[in-house]
Amino acid sequence: MMQQYMDTKAKYKDCILMYRLGDFYEMFFDDAITASKVLEITLTGKDCGQEERAPMCGVPYHALDTYLSKLIEHGYKAAICEQMEDPKKAKGLVKREVTRIVTPGTNLNMQALDESKNNYLMCLVYMDDHYGVATADVSTGDFYLTEVDSTKKVYDEITKYTPAEIIYNDYFLMCGIDLTDIAERLNISLSPLESWYTDDEQCSRKLKEHFHVSSLDGLGLKDYPTGTIAAGALLQYLYETQKNALTHLTTLTPYQTDKYMVIDSSTRRNLELLETLREKQKRGSLLWVLDKTKTAMGARLLRNYIEQPFIEKKAIERRLDSLEELNQDVITREELREYLDSIYDLERLMSRVSYRSANPRDLVSFKTSIAMIPPVKYLLRNMKSEDLKEIYGSMDTLEDVCKLIDEAIEEDPPISIKEGGIIKDGYNADVDKYRHAKTEGKQWLAELEQKEREATGIKNLRIKFNKVFGYYLEVTNSYKDLVPEGWTRKQTLANAERYITPELKELEDMILGAEDKLFSLEYDLFADARDKIAAEVKRIQRTAKALAKIDVYASLAYVSERNRYIRPKINTKGRIHIKEGRHPVVEKMIPNDAFIANDTYLDGEEHRISIITGPNMAGKSTYMRQTALIVLMAQIGCFVPAASADIGIVDRIFTRVGASDDLASGQSTFMVEMTEVANILRNATKDSLLILDEIGRGTSTFDGLSIAWAVVEHISNPRLLGAKTLFATHYHELTELEGKLDSVNNYCIAVKEQGDDIIFLRKIIKGGADRSYGIQVAKLAGIPDAVIQRAKEIAEQLTDADITTKAKEIQVDTHPGPVKKNVHPSKNHDSYDGQLSLFDQADNSITIPPVPGKDPVVEKIGELDLGRITPIEALNLLYQLQDDIRKR
Repeated sequence: MMQQYMDTKAKYKDCILMYRLGDFYEMFFDDAITASKVLEITLTGKDCGQEERAPMCGVPYHALDTYLSKLIEHGYKAAICEQMEDPKKAKGLVKREVTRIVTPGTNLNMQALDESKNNYLMCLVYMDDHYGVATADVSTGDFYLTEVDSTKKVYDEITKYTPAEIIYNDYFLMCGIDLTDIAERLNISLSPLESWYTDDEQCSRKLKEHFHVSSLDGLGLKDYPTGTIAAGALLQYLYETQKNALTHLTTLTPYQTDKYMVIDSSTRRNLELLETLREKQKRGSLLWVLDKTKTAMGARLLRNYIEQPFIEKKAIERRLDSLEELNQDVITREELREYLDSIYDLERLMSRVSYRSANPRDLVSFKTSIAMIPPVKYLLRNMKSEDLKEIYGSMDTLEDVCKLIDEAIEEDPPISIKEGGIIKDGYNADVDKYRHAKTEGKQWLAELEQKEREATGIKNLRIKFNKVFGYYLEVTNSYKDLVPEGWTRKQTLANAERYITPELKELEDMILGAEDKLFSLEYDLFADARDKIAAEVKRIQRTAKALAKIDVYASLAYVSERNRYIRPKINTKGRIHIKEGRHPVVEKMIPNDAFIANDTYLDGEEHRISIITGPNMAGKSTYMRQTALIVLMAQIGCFVPAASADIGIVDRIFTRVGASDDLASGQSTFMVEMTEVANILRNATKDSLLILDEIGRGTSTFDGLSIAWAVVEHISNPRLLGAKTLFATHYHELTELEGKLDSVNNYCIAVKEQGDDIIFLRKIIKGGADRSYGIQVAKLAGIPDAVIQRAKEIAEQLTDADITTKAKEIQVDTHPGPVKKNVHPSKNHDSYDGQLSLFDQADNSITIPPVPGKDPVVEKIGELDLGRITPIEALNLLYQLQDDIRKR
C-alpha cells in the first residue's frame, strides 16, 4: 500500500496528497507534517518497513470539505486520491486514483467561498510584447479573455478581478511585473506553467474541442491571438486539475478593456468602491450602499457592474430606463424582490451538478429556486424597457427540471448519496419493493409461516434463521410425514428437520439484500436525475444570468427610491453639472439627513479645472470623491444622489488622494505621490476625470508649490491634456492661476469664525480661501494649549515669509515646448538649494539657540540628504542616533 502511495505522490509533488483509506483521508511524510500544523490535527506514525515509521495524519471522509478548504485558504493545493472499487470486493490491493486537484482558483466548496464574490482563476501569458489575460470562475462557469499591450493594463486587470490564483508562462517573468509582490499584497496564489501549456496549436485545438467549433473565429477570438493562448492554457490547466469534462464552461467571452471606464487600482481603493481603505470592510463602501440584492448571483453581478461602468451612452440609458420603469411600478418591483429572496445560488449549484458533486439537498434547493421562476417571469411580462424585455426573453421557467426533481427526490433528503432515503415512494417500482422488503420483512415471514401451516397441517411449523443457512422451515419429527415433496431438506436434528422452499429463499433474498440493493438503486436513480439536470446546463445558466440581472436592477431601483436618488441626464459633450450632489456613503453614515449638498460644474472649456482651497477636515476630499462617485454611478446606469445631474461620459477616473509611505519597496510618501501623478499625466485623456488632492505636500513648500503649479498648467492645456479636474490644495498661491489660465476656477470651503474657534459649514463657494486655519484645526484635534499658543506666536512672525507675492509675479506657461531652465518661482536662483527657508525671510526676533561645540549626532543629521533617504533608512538611522545618545 505504501508503494502505491509513493507512486501516486511522485506524480503530484506540488500537492498535499489526501489518500483514501476506509473512512479516512490519510496524509504521510512531509504532507502529514504540514497538514497537521495547518489543520491542527494529531500527527501520528505508520510502520512502513525496515523499522521505519512514516509521519501520518488523517481526516474523516465526511469532513473532507471542511479540512480541504482550510488547506486551500492557506495557499496549498490538494490532490484527492479515491478508492475506485469496493474494498470488500477487491482482489488484492484496492485500486486508487486521483480524481481531482483542488487549488485556490478551483475550489467548489460553497461553504468556503464568499457567495457575493467570484472565485477567479487567471492565466497570464506574455508573448511578442503582448499580454494575454484569461479569467475563469469554475464555481459559476464564467470564462473571459482579453489582450492588452502594457504592464499597467495587466496590473489593472489583476486588481479588477483579484483572482484567487494566477497561472503564468515562463516568459511572463521577463515583462517587468513583479508577480510575487502583487501576490503577497493581494493574497493571490501563484502557479507557473510548463512550456507545453502555451503551445499555440495545442491551445487552439483544446478550445475547438471544448466548444465544439471548427474555427476560433466563430468564438470571436480573431483579434486576440495571445489572449487565445491564455484561454487555451487555462482550459488545459482545468482539465489537468479537475479531471472533468467541464460541461458548465459553455461560453468564452472576449472583451476589450476600452469598452468600459478604466478604473485603476489606486482609484478603486481611494473611492472605496468595494471595501473601505483602512478596515477592508464592505460597510462604508459604495457597494455597501448599493447592494440590496436578494441572491448571491445578483451580488456578484453588482460587483462587476461597479468595477466596469459603461462608456457608451446607449448602454447607460437602457439600464436607466429599466430602473425608472421598476420605480414606476413599486408593487411589481417589491413582488419581484420577494420571489428572488427564495432563490439559491443557481450558478454554483449548476457547477456542482456538472461536477457530479451535488448532493440530494442541493437538488432540493435547485427545485425550490426554479419554482420561483414562473412567477418572476409572469411579473416581467408587460415590461417595456429593452433590458427588462431581454431579461424576460432569456428566462426559461425550467418546469421540466422542477417536475423531475419534485417527482424523484424526497423533500428532506440526507446529504449522503449512498445511504438511502433519497428517492420518493412511487417513483420507481423496485425502490418501493426493496423499501417494503426492508421494513415489512418480518410480517412477510409471519404470513408465509401461517400459510404453510394451513397448507400442510403442520401445526408447530416455525420459520427460523441462522447465519449458516439463513431462513428455514423447522418441522418436528412427529409431523415430518406431512412435509410436501417440493421442500428441500437442509439439516436433520435429533428431534426435528429443517427445510427450505423457493418462496422462502426469494423472501430471504429480498429481506437480506433489500437494504444493499435499495441504497445502490437509489444512488443510481439520483445520479441519473442529476445527469439529466446537467444536460440542461445552457438553459439553466442563461436563466441564472437573467435572474441575477433582474435582481441587480431591482436592487438599484430600490436603493434609488429609498435614498432619494434621481435619474441623471447623460451627455457626450464632456459637461458635468451636478446640483446639490451628495456623497452616497457619507450621507448614510450621518444621522438625521445632516449631510450638506454641493454643486459641481466642469466642462472641457472655461470650467476645466476647479482649484479647491480650505482647511483640513472641512470636507474637500469628501466633495471631490462625491463628484467622482456620482459620475461613476451614472455610468453604471444607476440613479445618483443629487437634485439634478447632467453627466458627460468620462473614459476613466483617476484619483491622487491621501499620502502614505510604501515601506516595503522603500518609497517615501513623496515618491509614491509623484509616481501616481506621473501615471495620471501619462494615461489620462481629455475625456478623463481627475481627482487630485494635495499634490506636492510630500516635499518642501517651494518644490511642492512648483510641482503643483506645473501640474495644473499641464492639465489645463488642451494640447497636452485638457482633462476635467478637481484640484484640492493648501497652496493658496495656486488661486493666482484663475484669470491667468482661462479654464481654471477657484472654489473654497465656507468657514465661520467665532473668536479663535471655527465652524466648518461644508459648503463649496466661489473664490479662494485666504487662510488654512491650521492652528484652529490643531486645536480641534486636541493639541495642548501651550503648543497652540506658541504656534500662534510663530505664525504671526512668519507672515512676511508668505510667498504669495512671488506667485503673483509668475507668468504661466501656455505654450508647450522644450524644457526651460530657471523657471522656479524664486528671484534668487543661485541661492536656491531645493528648500525654501522661511526663517531666513521672517522677522529676526525668531532665533534658534546655537549648538555649543561639535556634536557627532548633530553632524550626522546635518550631513543627511533628506531628499533621497527612504522612510525605512530614516527609521534605522533614528534608532542608531538614539543609541549613540543613550551611550553618553
